[in-house]
Amino acid sequence: MLDLPINGKLLDAGGGTGRIGNTIKPYISQVVVADISLGMLKQAKLKDGLLTVCTPSEKLPFPNDTFDRIIMVDALHHVINAVTTIAELWRVTKPGGKIIIEEPDIRNFAVKFVALVEKAALMRSHFISPTRIARMFDYFDAEPSIKTQGYTSWVMVEKRD
Repeated sequence: MLDLPINGKLLDAGGGTGRIGNTIKPYISQVVVADISLGMLKQAKLKDGLLTVCTPSEKLPFPNDTFDRIIMVDALHHVINAVTTIAELWRVTKPGGKIIIEEPDIRNFAVKFVALVEKAALMRSHFISPTRIARMFDYFDAEPSIKTQGYTSWVMVEKRD
């Protein structure tokens, strides 16, 4: 989905321990893991070659058009403001770049159950359907596509040149 390998920069937004970024690292020039959790980022720093930045996804400290690829895996439902996060991801994506957002598919009964458990545990999770996530890109005149498999959905969007 990311069209790798590529000579460029990848942002792993909400990347926590850097597990995904570390897996992708051999296929891209630079991986930046951004997360709000210092504890998670300490673990990411132990992985050789990952750059880490402690930041909320709603206010990324990067210039416009910084990243060739952006991934957000199983994290959008944890952010405070998904619309602002989407806008920030779009802002820091280079023209011709790609954004992939992977989320549990709330339309699935098992995911709905997990969402209820997280609410009961007082987590601030806000699960969003892949269709609603894709519609958040309407403001940018983007044409996202959605892929679903099992309990997981991917919203993919390319920022036109």
